[in-house]
Amino acid sequence: MVATRFTKLALATVLSLVAASDALLTNPLRTTISRDIKTPDPVPQAGIDEAVSLMQTGRMYRYNIGKGEESVVSQCEVEIAEYTGHKYCVALNSCGSAIMLMMKTAGLQPGDEVLSNAFTFGAVPSAIEHAGGKAVYVESDYNHCMDIEDLHKKLEAHPNCKFCLISHMRGKLADMDAVKEACDKHDVILLEDCAHSLGVEWNGVHSGHVGKVAAISSQSYKMINSGEGGFLLTDDPEIAAKTAVYAGAYEGLSSKHITVPGPEVFGDLPTRIPNYSVRMSNVAAAIIRPQIKTLDERRAKYNERYAFVTKKLVERKGHLLSIPVNTPGMTPVHDSLQFNLSHDITNEQVQKFLDETAAHGLPVELFGHSSNARNFVNWGFAPADEPLPLTGKMLSRACDVRLPLMWDDQDFSDMVDVLCESLDAAMGEGDSVME
Repeated sequence: MVATRFTKLALATVLSLVAASDALLTNPLRTTISRDIKTPDPVPQAGIDEAVSLMQTGRMYRYNIGKGEESVVSQCEVEIAEYTGHKYCVALNSCGSAIMLMMKTAGLQPGDEVLSNAFTFGAVPSAIEHAGGKAVYVESDYNHCMDIEDLHKKLEAHPNCKFCLISHMRGKLADMDAVKEACDKHDVILLEDCAHSLGVEWNGVHSGHVGKVAAISSQSYKMINSGEGGFLLTDDPEIAAKTAVYAGAYEGLSSKHITVPGPEVFGDLPTRIPNYSVRMSNVAAAIIRPQIKTLDERRAKYNERYAFVTKKLVERKGHLLSIPVNTPGMTPVHDSLQFNLSHDITNEQVQKFLDETAAHGLPVELFGHSSNARNFVNWGFAPADEPLPLTGKMLSRACDVRLPLMWDDQDFSDMVDVLCESLDAAMGEGDSVME
């Protein structure tokens, strides 16, 4: 009798171990990431040394120098202009200031309508409001670009609109030839927000040359990092001169610039337009300069990692997500990852996916989340007057993940695992971790 009880207990123990083993095979241990997804690119030592040297001298103000070429900001402007291929460059305290000034210098008057992407960061409609304009939003498609068909519709519906501010959100360019053709047809001035597209090319030319003016950013999560900062780029001499004066080149300080036109263009501008004091400091420029030299090297590294991550995601979860397609003619810089979840996934499952990724060290942002500053419903200061169904539907499934340069290759394998395992958990599906 005792032997029988022992046999039954032993059998039950064996069966329990087998069941546990099967469970481990079908539900492998979850991958967790311990690194910070918002790790920015570090400042090279040369930038740190030059910034410290400036602080030791106290000459942090761009105009506290003898000649223009002695200014670190002027040197930085020359190097940025050489990289992008623009004739004129004015360094500013933020890209938001650059976007605001490119509208004002292009001739925007209070109350003028400005066409812009319905999918962009809230700083763009903020800059339109800051400049005194009224935003009119153009639908964005599932490639996260301005929808050309809707651009034509909005141009027809708003015949008094004279400005189109296109935002290359997350470095993704629309068909810029088609955008320019549509704008030219309606005598609309095209302006380019290139905050996310430093290093991105259109038909072999750096982004920002199809429009009349462009703005780039050196905010911490961009390709150059000075914490905050921006540059206005143009080949138009009058716009460049006005920008320098608006930025703070009062009296004769324009002579201490290198990448602006001559004094004959400035004329009496310093007495006719206000000084907004939105200049870049020498310290910010010192931090930026060595980063310009490594842009192409870092672009290659970002794109290599992006190709790895997207390939693995599509292989494993292509039935549940899609990757935005680059517009033909565009040479990208993929310093972040975007993907669109399938509309077969319910809202509840989407939230479960977001919860699962966050719980395993990889907070994924949903562009359409009720709190996301890239969701047009949150722009109460510049609300949409017309429905935007295509953009709204796209944003409800569009996800965003940074690709930190300082992470190791294994971290990106882990990223794929966390994304796929979190989808499994949300959908009740099974998948094996990546080898």
